[in-house]
Formats: sequence, structure tokens, C-alpha cells
Amino acid sequence: MSAAWSLPAGGDGPARPSGLLDVLRVASVVLDAEGRIVLWSPQAEELFGYTAQEALGRFAARIMVHEEHLDLVKKLFAEVMRTGRSWAGAFPIRRKDGETRLVEFRNMRLLDDRGQVYALGLAVDRSTVRRLEQDVALSTRIVAQSPIGLAVLDADLRYVSVNPALEQMDGLSADEHLGRTMREVLPLVDAAAIEEAAREVLRTGRPVVDRFMTGRTPADPDADHAWTVSLYRLENTLGTVLGAAVSVVDITDQYRANAEAETARRRIALIADASARIGTTLDLDRTAGELADVAVPELADAAAVDLLDAVVRGRRSVLGPEEPALMRAVAVRRLDASDVLPAADPPGRVIQYAPDRLITECVRTGLPVMVPQVKDEDLLRIARSPEAAEILARAGVHSYLAVPLTARGEVLGALDLIRTRQPRPFDEDDLVLARELASRAAVQIDNARWYQNARDTALTLQRSLLPTHPSVTGGLEVASRYRPAGATSEVGGDWFDVIPLDGDRTALVVGDVMGSGIPAAATMGRLRTATHTLASLGLDPAVLLEHLNRITVELDEAIATCVYAVHDPRERRCVIANAGHLPPARIRAGRTPELLELPTGVPLGVGGVAFSTTTVDLAPGDRLVLYTDGLVETRRDPLDARLDRLLALLDTPSLSLDEVCELLLRTLHEPDNVDDVALLIARVTVPEG
Repeated sequence: MSAAWSLPAGGDGPARPSGLLDVLRVASVVLDAEGRIVLWSPQAEELFGYTAQEALGRFAARIMVHEEHLDLVKKLFAEVMRTGRSWAGAFPIRRKDGETRLVEFRNMRLLDDRGQVYALGLAVDRSTVRRLEQDVALSTRIVAQSPIGLAVLDADLRYVSVNPALEQMDGLSADEHLGRTMREVLPLVDAAAIEEAAREVLRTGRPVVDRFMTGRTPADPDADHAWTVSLYRLENTLGTVLGAAVSVVDITDQYRANAEAETARRRIALIADASARIGTTLDLDRTAGELADVAVPELADAAAVDLLDAVVRGRRSVLGPEEPALMRAVAVRRLDASDVLPAADPPGRVIQYAPDRLITECVRTGLPVMVPQVKDEDLLRIARSPEAAEILARAGVHSYLAVPLTARGEVLGALDLIRTRQPRPFDEDDLVLARELASRAAVQIDNARWYQNARDTALTLQRSLLPTHPSVTGGLEVASRYRPAGATSEVGGDWFDVIPLDGDRTALVVGDVMGSGIPAAATMGRLRTATHTLASLGLDPAVLLEHLNRITVELDEAIATCVYAVHDPRERRCVIANAGHLPPARIRAGRTPELLELPTGVPLGVGGVAFSTTTVDLAPGDRLVLYTDGLVETRRDPLDARLDRLLALLDTPSLSLDEVCELLLRTLHEPDNVDDVALLIARVTVPEG
């Protein structure tokens, strides 16, 4: 097999030639001045069917041209030899084997160094030429009219040619492509990855199909586009690598449609998530925090929930055109890398926003305020102060959105959203989503603030009805605690009391009215007053509970549990009666704490069942612990296990009464407990003298 080499233009060494001539199989023949064959190529032998030995020395017209065109060919040959002008044409020939074939000829005169005149004839099978022409025409037409961007890169990955579709995609003419790399032509596209893939294609010959790519081109520098890019290695018939063919399909519409569908899916999921997460409790701060948690980072890089201070206090607030807004910060959330936190109002602080601030405009009009592209002058209307505006500027705040929190026709406050890291500004879709979130959250926030107001009222009433008592009375050292229920439930009707009686005796009372809120607190107050009155009569505990029972029956079906105990320091004993309450605990020196075995009795308000009195000994140093069920009952643990835990915690003789109270509340009472706790601990003092 013969080798074919040529020197490249740079002279750096041999390079593989093009294989196009081999495709054409050009036959070369040299004739003397008389028309005899003096040189005969192997391609001529293949085309005409005569060997060199058979052809050399013979008149070319006799074996190369069909006899019917012999006179014309002789005339044309004579003209070429006489004038030196080349001639070209197509004639049928008769091969040695008798086959007729149409051949294209090129003839030109040659002159050697001795002045001898020759003729060079080049002949190619017409069908081969036509096939190549058709292939070229088809390729040219496809490349020129294809809606797909097409390009050819050389072995150095520089553009050799581009079609009109790619010119339009890139926004650059063919001349602006040629000789440059993709990275030079499209700096806003990840061309490095495509070029690396192209080098791999050149090295291995394995094509890369539908490689996804996004970026921006001069054709549309303000919007992202998406393409699929395919790469194929180009070789000639000799196997020489010529470069790479590139096809580019613009899939921006599909990409954007998919992105919009994904965005819609994520927003539906976000709304569903918000419905599940916002309003899990009736705690105002927690509900606002849940709204901010949902908004970051899906919708914004930082979010703040601010409520009108008057609204938080339970009053309606209507702002005039020149009136500032007194806002209370309730919740702030941000991305970890955000630097906007110093500009936000810390939760709990009340801040006055000037009439020209955007948040003031939002809560005054009840309409959203959106600034897609934030400018320096906008920051002064977004932030609470010029200093805060500088912080927002340094943090890179570029887009702002505030939507009102409106529930039952009243504007409660606003949800503030900003973007720093997300490059896309807020748009109408974001506004719709933010309003939907704010609308759902506002109802929950309104419920929480009304509940909080009602709870605060009930708690105030509850605390006003609870006693204040001396720490030492009638031979007893006493400590007490009241802990309201968690924010998920209203205040209940738990109470305790320490009532001094004649003869240094002391009555100890702990009770629990069923129900919650102001009605329970009011019932508790009436029962406490009645207990005080009955205790002053010196009644036996069982008799006192019978009177309380009759009073409770008359209080609109109220039901309560109660333990009533009277301590007599002279007798060193305590008489106790129980109306459906948990048993008190007794702690004696050197002994394990125990629950007193008392007849449980029925709750007050049930009626029809007599109560009984039990006498227990209480020596100096002994302790008696009375409590309501909110201290020990939970939804997860058996009551017996919780009572055992109570007794274990009480086995701490070194602690003071106040320390024991704190230990029990800290250890047993859970923050989200749905019940109040009343706790009363009495220790028998040592008589003086």
C-alpha cells in the first residue's frame, strides 16, 4: 500500500493529504503532438480497461473516445495544441470490454524543457462526479436551510464554517465566528465543558449526543437560553482527522416550559407545606416564625414578619396618609450566608416607621409593594434607618417585596421579603405566591393574637385570684407555684390556698376546675371564696367538701377536684378529705416518699356521694406535697410511672421547698402541656423553745 504525504503550509512536517482525489479516481494521460499516448496512469487503466502496455504508443482517440465522436475530438485536440487553450467536455467512451461509459475530460497543452509540445488529458467517470456534486449540493442545501445550528471546527477547535441558523442563535455573523474558538465567541456560555467534550470526540471518535448547555449569547444577552449540543469527528477517506462537526438545537422554549412547570409544582408544594406548617399552635410568635420559615429560602433569601403594635394589643389600627406605623417585629429568618440580619428589627421590639416607608404604605393601603430592581434611593424607603439601608446595600439586596397580612377585613401587619443571593428579581408569579402564603398565615396569626389576648386576660384573672401567703404560718413553712398551660391551650382553673385557722391550725387546699379560659378561672374564684368562708367555720374537711359540692352543683354544671387538709401543730397531725383529686405525697425523714392512701371520693359537682376524712401523722420536718394533675399527667406515659417519678424527685431532703418546687416544674412539667399546674409544699417546723 503506497503512502501519501504532503508538507503543511507551516513547514512543520508532513501531513496527511486530502482523500478527495482518491474518491474521484482521476485518470491522467499524456499525449504527444500527434495524439499518441506516451504516459498512462493506473487510474486510466481502471477507467478505460486498457493496460499501459496496450495503450502506450497508440492514438488516444482510438481507445479513449467513442467512434461517433472521433472527428470532433480530433478537431478539439488540434485546437488545444494550436492555441494552448484548455478544453473540457463530456463524451461517451467505449471501454475495452465494450461497455459504454460517460466520462468528463479536461485537456490542456504541456511544454517540456526542450520545447516539445504535449497534451495532458484528465478523465473522470461522469457518474462519480455527479454523485459527488449531488452529495455536496445536498449537504450545502441542508446546512444552509436547516433550523438546527451547524458548525465545523478544525482540529484546534476553531470555527471553519457555520450555517445561518447558528449565526441567528449566536447573534454573530459567520465572519465573526471563523478562526475563533467557542470560548472566544460565547463567553457567557459554559464553552469550556463543550470544548473538553470535543477534544474527547477528536481523540476517540465516539460522538457526544445531546449534551445540555445553558447560557446567554449576543443574540439575547439579557435572558438565559438552553441548547442540546452534539459533536461528531470528521475524517477523510484516508482516515485523517479533519475536525469536528457540531449541531446545536435550541430547546429554550421546552427548557422554560419545564422550568415553569417545575416552579409551579414547587409552589404548589410550598403552599401545601405552608398549610401544614403554619398555625400548628396558637402561639403568636411561633405562628409568625412558621410563616417566615416557609418563605425562606424557597421564596426569598430573608423574610420578616411585622405586626402593627395596636393589633397585637387587641385594638384595630387605621393609618392616615401622613401617619407613621408603629410595628412590632415578630419573626425574622435569613439564609446562613446572608448579612441582612443587623438591618432587621429584632423580634419583640416595637419600631416606628415613617409615613414614606414601603412597609408603612403596605399596611396603610392593604396592598402589596414590589420593587423588582432595588436602587439606592429605594433602600432608604425599605430600611428603618439610613444605617440599616447601608447594611442592606452591603448585603446586596437587589429585589424587595412586601405583602399585607389581612384577616377578616383587617390589616394585621406585613410579610417583608428580600433577595440577595437569588439572582432573579421578584416577579408577578412571586407576588401571587407571597399573597397566597400571607393570606393563609394571616388567618392563623389573627387566631393566635385573639387567643393570646383571651389567654392573657384569663391568666391575669387567674393570678389575681390566687393567694399571697407568708412563707411560715401556723407551724408550717410553705412554698407554692402556679404554672399556666402551654400556648396551645387556654389557661385552666387550677388553684391552691393557704388559710390560717384558729389554734395555729392551717388549711391547705389544692383544686382543679375542669375546663379552661375565663369561665374556668371565674369558677375557680368562686370556689376559692367559698372554701375560705367554710374554712373559717372550723368544719371537718369531709363536711366542708360536702358544702363545696352543693355550691359547685349550682354553678352551671361545673366540675372540680379538690384536696382539703387541716394541719394541727399541737396534735402533730393532719386531717384530709379528697374530692376526686390525685393523692398528696408525704416525705418523712429516713423514709421513702409515699403517696397517702386516701379515699378518692368523687369530684365536686357530681353530688350524691359522701366524703370521708383521713388522719395522717406529720412530725416536725415532715413534708406534705399537694399538686394538680397538670404536673404529672402526659399523653405518652402511664400515670403510675409519672407518680413514681414524682416520688423519686421528692427524695431530696437537702433541697429547700422553693428548690423542690423548681425541680418538679423543671423536670415534670412539659412546655407544651395542655393543663395548668398548681403546686403546694408544706414542711412542719420545729416548735420554738
